[in-house]
Amino acid sequence: MKLLRTFLLSAWAAIALGAITASESGSAIEIGNNRLKFSVNKSAGTINRLSLDGQDLLGSGGRLYLDCHCDSGFWNGGSFQLYRGNDRSGTAYAGVRISANVGGGRTFESYYFLRDGETGLHTFGRVAYPNGGALGEMRFLFRPSTSMWNHLSSSDMMWSVLPSSSGRTTVQDTTYRISGDGVNARYRSQMSDYFSKYMFSESWEYHTHHGLFSDGAGTRDGSTYGAWLVMNTKDTYYNGPKWSDLTVDGIVYNYIISNHHGNGNPDTRGLDRTFGPQYYYFNKGARGASVNDLRRDAGRFANPTWNADFYDSIAQHVRGYLPSSGRGTWSGRISLPAGVTKPIAVLASNGRDFQDNNFDTKSRQYWGEVGANGEITIPRVAAGTYRLTIYGTGIFGQYIQDNVVVRAGATTTTTATWTAESAGAELWRIGTPDRSSGDFRHGNDRDTSRSNRPKQHRLYWAVHDFPNDFPNGVNFHVGRSDPRRDFNYMHWSVFGGKANSIRTQPHYNNVNSWKVTFDATAAQLQGKTRATFTIQLAGVKTSAGNTDSTSKPFANLAYTVAINGRNLPVWTIPANQSSSCGVRSSASCYNTRNKWTFDASYLRQGLNTFTLSLPERATAPESAILPESVYVQYDALRLEVS
Repeated sequence: MKLLRTFLLSAWAAIALGAITASESGSAIEIGNNRLKFSVNKSAGTINRLSLDGQDLLGSGGRLYLDCHCDSGFWNGGSFQLYRGNDRSGTAYAGVRISANVGGGRTFESYYFLRDGETGLHTFGRVAYPNGGALGEMRFLFRPSTSMWNHLSSSDMMWSVLPSSSGRTTVQDTTYRISGDGVNARYRSQMSDYFSKYMFSESWEYHTHHGLFSDGAGTRDGSTYGAWLVMNTKDTYYNGPKWSDLTVDGIVYNYIISNHHGNGNPDTRGLDRTFGPQYYYFNKGARGASVNDLRRDAGRFANPTWNADFYDSIAQHVRGYLPSSGRGTWSGRISLPAGVTKPIAVLASNGRDFQDNNFDTKSRQYWGEVGANGEITIPRVAAGTYRLTIYGTGIFGQYIQDNVVVRAGATTTTTATWTAESAGAELWRIGTPDRSSGDFRHGNDRDTSRSNRPKQHRLYWAVHDFPNDFPNGVNFHVGRSDPRRDFNYMHWSVFGGKANSIRTQPHYNNVNSWKVTFDATAAQLQGKTRATFTIQLAGVKTSAGNTDSTSKPFANLAYTVAINGRNLPVWTIPANQSSSCGVRSSASCYNTRNKWTFDASYLRQGLNTFTLSLPERATAPESAILPESVYVQYDALRLEVS
């Protein structure tokens, strides 16, 4: 929609601040230092020109901007405020606020600041919904139109050339079969016959930065360039370390709000929140430098303490930013259970699962890996009351402690003892509890037919043809079967049909029910009166998909377990725990779990059989080109007796 534009200066005004220049006219705001320069187009409300050392980084029609998928649609124009000054160190800076009122009192604001001596833009985004309304997505987009960008990188291991759209065939929503010579042939040899923006999704747990790379083929002098989104802070995102989202696909994303992979949308009633800062960093390398050379340089800034003094200096300009005076330090001294690796401590919304902190729209979140000595320190935590959650690889369940109070200007130390949950003697487990289905077939194993060896779960799911891999279904025998070969990373109700360009007709036989068999000895069962069966899921797709809507059949998904022919109580997985996970190239989305406790007499000496079942032929219509089947992705399973 076209909005009334408010101009703060009717004539050109130029301000020189050391090496920073800033000027404003009726049509544009221009800011630069001696290396990086950008211009805001007022009619569009976007950055439409950006250059580093004279190299155009956007191209004609390219832009950097804040975008939403909301009930007021998209917007352009707005009002503008130019800022300039010197920070506490005396370093010059300039910045701009772009503010748009989009109806119903709703406001969207984006901020961009450039500091002398830096080649990146410090960004903040603000949304205000005083009366509520729909807000499906909110994201910053670095969206170039120049052909200089010819590689993409979401991690040290996950990078490739950027395939061309020429000759590609759609096989699923935003998923394409890649054909042709040149760059497309290179992509196929490096990565896959298919390309999707979801292949380069990442979990925020350990993720720090992602971006585009130019190998110099399309630059002025053959120099290499990078354009990176650096997550120097993560506390204003939602859903904790298990948030998983798009990073780069020719666009460099900063996803602030989305429901991808089961992420939660915030309650917008009275929502007024400022997200950030994050740092769009642009760097230049010598001829022949690699994508990971420039990536390593960008990674230097992925630290919340970096430039904290600068953010305090500009806090007066950024509504909703919390300066250091409102923050403290949290320290943990954790007694860890034996056998745990990669323990993660999370501070998030008090009284809630951190995956659901979007319902507490003012919540902030912090996490880090606990050291082998059980110690962890997290700086710059907003003063407030938090839930502490600790989880780690190799241990079922997690540790939870509410009412952890962090005070501004002080260090809060929490002492905790995490005792691994136990319901008796463990007879067996399948998989390693790590909140991922990567242990299983087509999970984290590499595709060795491609030079970059991507993890198999990142590929277009249809290439993992379940009926061919498991012609008789899944029949897993504990102690003999191999989880990486004999237990699939996705448990379908139906395989094939819509969005499967390889197996176009639905396949039903030996799909929805899996068998897990095991042998029990008399000694293992002697004197035992209770058995406990635990399933942890890395993700589940009910027919609600990512929307939490209960309007379709199987939105609340009935999952059944039978032991030696006896049915245990049905586990109904609610729509709000659904995530479109595996079909969008992920092995870990919204995690959920269930325990069944039953009489140990259900077990018998010798062979025992567990039957794990989804409803037969459980599908529901999809408006997009996506599979219509429900499915689950297992993290780990175990049986205990006492």
